[in-house]
Amino acid sequence: MKQSRAMSLVEAVANVAFGYGVAVVTQILIFPVFGLHTTLAQNLKMGAVFTVVSIARSFALRRMFEAIRVRGAR
Repeated sequence: MKQSRAMSLVEAVANVAFGYGVAVVTQILIFPVFGLHTTLAQNLKMGAVFTVVSIARSFALRRMFEAIRVRGAR
């Protein structure tokens, strides 16, 4: 069954939204280990930038693999 572009985007956003929380918590815990000290606001902003990049990456990869699957089915 083919996944629509809209559902690909919904899946990517849901995946990254959950990942956003994990990323922010990870930054808060790991940055100090490397001598990086940031505020919660800075962590949230950095997490937001990484989230946008991650959504675009995830969507592009999903569409690429869907195109490969469709070509292989022909």
